[in-house]
Amino acid sequence: MLAKVFSGAVFGVDAYTVEIEVNSGHGEPKTLIVGLPDMAVKESEHRVLTALINSGFTPPQGRVTINLAPAHIKKEGPSFDLPIALGMLAAENDIKPDLLERACMIGELALSGAVRRVRGVLPIAIAARDA
Repeated sequence: MLAKVFSGAVFGVDAYTVEIEVNSGHGEPKTLIVGLPDMAVKESEHRVLTALINSGFTPPQGRVTINLAPAHIKKEGPSFDLPIALGMLAAENDIKPDLLERACMIGELALSGAVRRVRGVLPIAIAARDA
């Protein structure tokens, strides 16, 4: 199933919105993150899966593809952990996807599942409001 979550990031002095699409399907258990992620974003796979388990959720058992759009802008940092986790939960029907439609999710996840603060929230919130 496909789920969409909205987030944002800062590039230089400008903030922009990011649409995160999470597709959970059948196949070999594997997670693929596309859309020009940096190493911290690629590493989020491990943080997110561990955080989900430690929060009492069962992570997706099949193939998961995560698209960070727009694809032409490099995505940096751990601020996509929370929206990726919520997208995984929505794609697996653990939460209602419509709960995510009108919100902008930003946050790093600890391995325990706790949400950690990230930088750039104010400009991202302004960009989300104006989008």
